[in-house]
Amino acid sequence: MNTHTAAAVEPLLLSIADAKRVAGLGRTKLYDLIGSGDVVAKKAGRRTLVCAASLRGYVESLPAVEPKKGA
Repeated sequence: MNTHTAAAVEPLLLSIADAKRVAGLGRTKLYDLIGSGDVVAKKAGRRTLVCAASLRGYVESLPAVEPKKGA
């Protein structure tokens, strides 16, 4: 018996709309990241799908905001 539920399975690929939503990025920025190779995307027919692991890796690689001293 499979102990994983369908809701617990994370998608391998995200549509552009879903990738924008989960990463908090705009469409132009997302396509810039795909074009530069910072985020990997695949084509399925005419659809562009973003690799979820690649998007997660990009977000995790971003520097943290340093808190201001005395704030």
